[in-house]
Amino acid sequence: MNSRLLTVLALTIGVATPAIAGQAQDPAAKPTFTRDIAPIFQDKCEACHRPDSIAPMSLVSYDEARPWARAIKQRVEQHQMPPWHIDKSIGIQAFKNDRSLSDRQIATIVAWVDGGALKGDPKDMPKAREWPSEQGWNFAKQFGQAAPDLVIKSTPYTQKAGSNDTWWKPVVETGLKEDRWVRAIEIRPGSVKGRKITHHAIARLQQDDPDVQQNADQDAAAGNLNNTGTFMEWAVGKQGEQMRPNSGKLMKAGSRIVWDIHYSSGGEDVTDVVELGIYFYPKGQEPKFKQTLHLMGGTNSSGVDIPPNTVKATQGFFVLRENGSVESFQPHMHLRGKAMSIEAILPTGQLQVLSYVDHFNFNWHNSYVYEDDAAPLLPKGTILKVTAWHDNTAANKANPDPNVWVGYGDRTVDEMAHAWVNVTYMNDQDYKAELDARRARLTPRTTSQQQ
Repeated sequence: MNSRLLTVLALTIGVATPAIAGQAQDPAAKPTFTRDIAPIFQDKCEACHRPDSIAPMSLVSYDEARPWARAIKQRVEQHQMPPWHIDKSIGIQAFKNDRSLSDRQIATIVAWVDGGALKGDPKDMPKAREWPSEQGWNFAKQFGQAAPDLVIKSTPYTQKAGSNDTWWKPVVETGLKEDRWVRAIEIRPGSVKGRKITHHAIARLQQDDPDVQQNADQDAAAGNLNNTGTFMEWAVGKQGEQMRPNSGKLMKAGSRIVWDIHYSSGGEDVTDVVELGIYFYPKGQEPKFKQTLHLMGGTNSSGVDIPPNTVKATQGFFVLRENGSVESFQPHMHLRGKAMSIEAILPTGQLQVLSYVDHFNFNWHNSYVYEDDAAPLLPKGTILKVTAWHDNTAANKANPDPNVWVGYGDRTVDEMAHAWVNVTYMNDQDYKAELDARRARLTPRTTSQQQ
């Protein structure tokens, strides 16, 4: 099998599309909330837009949604909501966590508003969707649990009203007495008020593990010097991550969590902690592959240096030390962030665009998780190229001041550019086996094979 075909299999195969929620049954009939809109909202909006959640309004019932009809139309027409900033015309388009609306769903919502935002027959209303409380755990139910196997909390911190941004970096023991393999991770602020001031939270795993230092050295070579043992990162728009089947992360006995929590200013004093929820594989079940969260620089050694009233691009490069499956892509920049792409330069010299976020929004740090058969399988020696664009002009509505020079820094008014990228590494034999298995799943069967 030639390398070009392998690349096509790894990068460009799509997946079957399920029926679209909320599609009007009768094209001639005006859409109604109960029949056409509620299913869309349940599927794509209620995760945030429900009572006592982080969104400013609930869209669960008709009475709650109706006053916002025109604003909803504007937001969905402009692709501002739901927050999903991938360019749909470039790169991989099959994601496990795709919260975006299809063109038909957008058209249905627009037609509903233009048609008078009708309520419809109450009998058409779908069954209410059950959500965990805002401080509930998202993954517990699917593992048949009420809570994660282990919850590790940062030490409390009080962010005073109107105070400057703070970086809180306590170190907490995990309490593990034996090595365990992790299959899923969640991080969350400890309270609803805590969500309003927690910009992001990084949990780094500190333990005696040669792979941890190797990964840190690799990230440092790509321009990120402070990424030793990154375990999980939380920011608005993310809820956690689940490992691919038969892959995981190893937590060792006696390990510690080194927190890096960025608190921003709020309108009141808030004391909060951040909670790390960990789901283990059953004892004795050891996954075959280890998954690593890398911090891939979008600048490498060039840094960030953006003159006033300028749009500027920077690039960073990361070399895969081993064959791997790229599981997810999450851009990170600050208020001047405009766009970011990730490309693969294969050892053959062939270039493939994996993903392009064309409308980066600092308020939403989406991690784009590729479907199993869409996650690019790349040979060792592949160079991952991250390109970042910053807009320091008045055209950028989020820009606090286009007339100042902007350099690198942790503050929101400073800038940086990197991508959080999960990679599952595999040896040559396993890499070939995975390519062959994917080819078997995705190659159309001939008539003779079907008989």
